[in-house]
This record gives sequence, structure tokens and C-alpha cells, in this order.
Amino acid sequence: MNKIANRQVICDVLVEAAKEDKDVVALCSDSRGSASMTKFADTYPEQFVEVGIAEQNLVSISAGLAKCGKKPYASSPASFLSTRSYEQCKVDVAYSNTNVKLIGISGGVSYGALGMSHHSAQDIAAMCSIPNMRVYIPSDRLQTEHLFKALLKDEKPAYIRVGRNPVEDVYEEGNVPFEMDRATVLREGTDIAIIACGEMVKPAADAAKLLEEKGIHAAVVDMYCIKPLDKAAIVKAASGAKAVLTVEEHAPFGGLGSMVSQVVGSECPRKVVNLALPDAPVITGTSKEVFDHYGLNAEGIAKKAMELL
Repeated sequence: MNKIANRQVICDVLVEAAKEDKDVVALCSDSRGSASMTKFADTYPEQFVEVGIAEQNLVSISAGLAKCGKKPYASSPASFLSTRSYEQCKVDVAYSNTNVKLIGISGGVSYGALGMSHHSAQDIAAMCSIPNMRVYIPSDRLQTEHLFKALLKDEKPAYIRVGRNPVEDVYEEGNVPFEMDRATVLREGTDIAIIACGEMVKPAADAAKLLEEKGIHAAVVDMYCIKPLDKAAIVKAASGAKAVLTVEEHAPFGGLGSMVSQVVGSECPRKVVNLALPDAPVITGTSKEVFDHYGLNAEGIAKKAMELL
């Protein structure tokens, strides 16, 4: 079982980049521990900014630094970054087209027992609705590394959500078929297309194996790039299947499921069902306990897929 969280990988990539590029700056909102940015702060204190519990200031300061030629990476709990500083994300980052990478840590239900106040089940919908804001949710540590190395090469705004704890590897060391803004097809299938993002990709892949044992051939698509959405990958997967199942750690409205439904409905009509968190405060528990309760695990995904066929 992998023991390296995606947030740690982000820090490692930025520490390496900062060796050669003194314009790389990391910022936190009293969250360097939660963001695993302590190593960056200790190694490059002159390239680290701690703003305290002030998410709005975090985003605005990052935008100001970007206008001065710096390359800011701002980390804060996704639940707060996507709500408390929403106006700053919209105006200072996206509308002003500043080179700010917003890193929503402890995304989804990562905070577990802290409940709805600390859960970010609305951030995909919120951030995707902002013009000029890209949205990414990598599925494992290996894809996270490739994503951030790619983000270091561009100067466009982006919001990236990662969870709190280590997750099982989806890919293998040295074999990560990553292409910027292109979904990754993990397997082909002609019965049902399962399109997932973030921590739901691994259980979706495992569900496909369970379905295969029952003679059901499922395609699995890792849609880490929520915006820009890889419409071509959606159309290809949906066109070759009888139905589409989307899986996400998000509310049922405005997220991956809604976006996939729009594409499928207009391009290649098929039945689409969205497996997501409920439109209600979720139960208290660890991520695994929450996922198991709502069927956001391999068994639950496989069961829902069979119901569609």
C-alpha cells in the first residue's frame, strides 16, 4: 500500500523546481503541516509566505506576486479555498489571468469527523463555473507528479484538489500515460463506460475487474482534467458502450456527472447515471467509511453498473 500522499508529492516537485527557479513561491494559510509544505518552508524560507488563517489574503497576495513575475503555489484546505476566497479566485486569479496555482488540500470528505464545515463537496461545480479557471483532480501520487511538472511549464490559472491521506496507486512507476488536458483510458469496454476522477478512479478500476468476472466488459476513464473537459474521450467511451456511469467525491449537482451528461446528451445519447455523495451532510467517519456507506467503493460501483445494464 502506498504511503505517500499526493500533497507530499506536490511539495517534493516544488522543492526540486525551486532549486533552479527562484520565482517559484509557496504560500499557505496556517496550513504548512496539512499541505506537507514544511520541507519547502525550511529549505527555501525566502520563497515561502505564511499568511495565517486568511484565505482571501492568500489568494490576493498570490495574484500580486504573479503580477510581479513570481510563480505562486497557494495551498489551503479545499473547503475554505473554494468558498471563503471565491471572489478572489474569480477576480484576482481567473479574471485577471494571473499565474496562480490554487491547491485545495484535504479535498472531498478527507477531514472525516470534522463534518460538513470542513468537507469540499461543491468545489468542482464552483471552480469550473469560473471562466478561465482550469480544474484538476489527480488520481494518485504518480499522476500528481506528472501534473505538477506540467503546471510548472505554463502561466495560466488553475485549481487542483488533492485528498489528505495516501491513496492506492492507479499507475505504475515509470508507466504513467499522462498527457496534459487529456483523460487517460485505463481499460476498454463495450458494455458500460465508467468515468471517474480523483480518489474514485482506483475503486472504479477495481469495479471493472469485478464486472469482468461476471462477463461484463467495462471501460474505465480517468478524467483527472475536469476543466478543460476531455470531450473526445467521453464521446469515444460512451459511443462504444450501452450506458455511462460517472463516479465522483462530490455533490450530485454541477460536478463531473453533470458535465459528462451534457456531453453525452448532445453528442451520443446514452443513459448516464451519476454516483456521488448525497445532497445532504454526509455521515461522520473516515474517507473509507464514508465511501463504503454511500457505495463509492469497488463493490458499490460494480453493483450500480449492473443495475444500469
